[in-house]
Amino acid sequence: MDLNYSAADEQFRLEVREFLARALPAEIRQRAAAGDDSQIRTDILRWQNILYQQGWAAPAWPVEFGGTGWSKVQQFIFDSECALADAPPQLAFSIKMIGPVLIRFGTPAQQQRFLPGILSGQDWWCQGYSEPGSGSDLASLKMRAVRAGNEYVLNGQKIWNTLGQFADWIFCLVRTDNSGKPQRGISFILIDMKTPGITVRPTRLLDGSNEVNEIWFDNVRVPAENLIGEENQGWTYAKFLLGHERTNIAGIGASKRALRGLKESALGLRRSGRPLLEDRQFGLKLAQLEIELMALEITNMRVIVADAEKRAPGPEASILKIRGTEIAQRISELRIEAHGTAALASESESALAGLVGTDAATASASCAGAEYLNLRKLTIYGGSNEIQRNIIAQMILGLYWLSHK
Repeated sequence: MDLNYSAADEQFRLEVREFLARALPAEIRQRAAAGDDSQIRTDILRWQNILYQQGWAAPAWPVEFGGTGWSKVQQFIFDSECALADAPPQLAFSIKMIGPVLIRFGTPAQQQRFLPGILSGQDWWCQGYSEPGSGSDLASLKMRAVRAGNEYVLNGQKIWNTLGQFADWIFCLVRTDNSGKPQRGISFILIDMKTPGITVRPTRLLDGSNEVNEIWFDNVRVPAENLIGEENQGWTYAKFLLGHERTNIAGIGASKRALRGLKESALGLRRSGRPLLEDRQFGLKLAQLEIELMALEITNMRVIVADAEKRAPGPEASILKIRGTEIAQRISELRIEAHGTAALASESESALAGLVGTDAATASASCAGAEYLNLRKLTIYGGSNEIQRNIIAQMILGLYWLSHK
């Protein structure tokens, strides 16, 4: 297995960098770098439209649906370079989740109706999976959808809905049958967020932000044509979607960007009369993180190559989730250590930091506290790290047991 980038890959990287330098608006770059999400909806959709005009709107989609035809390695390079350039992330719920589901399981009419708006950045999608008591045990969800002629009538609640306050559409898992196995009675349906009966309530997080919401559905009537695939088969589509959710879950590019920013801050901060970057203990922690991030990138490349060769992923995918999220959290912890009490700025102060011409160190300090709190979520999203360790144990120890029977 050759894990080195080819000459063509490196040429592609230069092409992406040139495009980012030319096409990424400076004001969007500045807000992303400062952690300012005051215009997050506008920035993400504007950037998506810029990518759409370039023909790069959906790197992993098939070409016939508007995709790029890039290899898995090129997709990884693109994601990493975008993160390093302080580009806003593409909306994963649209591009990496519902888009592939529509391509694989949607009808031609559904594809024609929804895919263009996803590609161009016209429509913002959010996800309706988790419910009170139904998170890791998603099959226990209770939100009901009852067929009434050419419609479904929905009643129930979804929680931990990310950025749903901005959404035009939501894709939901709903209960359409209570008989048999829980997974058997779940359906996958698309819902216009302007439909009467939908109420979005913000959930304030520890960092003061409104990143997630609870959404209530009270006799919400949805056209039956918005059902994906077959009724009661939604668990199949949900598993397919979750496979795409794990794409790039290691967050290599984002961690590289965060580490770069930490180094820049540590160069400007002083401890005992010299730059913090020259402090031996701090430098050792920084070097350890960088080494672990390099090792993680190699593991990520192994998974990408295995996927490109159509080999089933092993425990590496779970390792990516665990190590990627742990490294991101540790970088945020080291930022807190670097800035000390200066990192206790509120979210609003953090948002202003990148807009009022403050120096890089002050801007970094002002958002370090909020970032630290926000990144606690990484332990549980995309499959909790405890669950991932169980998967690793089952795959490795289970195979060992079978080979020694």
